Amino acid sequence: MNPYVIFLLYMVAILGVVGFTLLLNHLLGPKPVPTAMKLEPFECGAPPVDPLNVKAVPIKYYAVAIVFILFDLETVFLFIWALGAQPLTGFMLFTFFLFMFLLVLILLYVYRARLLEAVTD
Repeated sequence: MNPYVIFLLYMVAILGVVGFTLLLNHLLGPKPVPTAMKLEPFECGAPPVDPLNVKAVPIKYYAVAIVFILFDLETVFLFIWALGAQPLTGFMLFTFFLFMFLLVLILLYVYRARLLEAVTD
């Protein structure tokens, strides 16, 4: 059997199990009634400190979070590459240098866009 067909059947089975589980949860699960008490924000059992003085997080922090996740994932991919590159061939070195080139490009973009400096202002 073609490996792509096996992969496709595996993905269909996974999506089917997840969809079936969500459907069962929707049909058989509890349906709580939203009361005023349940809709209040929960802060470790204590009443909210100052509900009128809540400020939204500035949008510039989201860019820093995305950059952090990006570099964190790239570090994980480097570890996976190092474990999988046992017979080190020219193609493996090419993929490593291509990956590092893209990593440096992203780092230069972050530096040029001053994403990290915007947070400290």
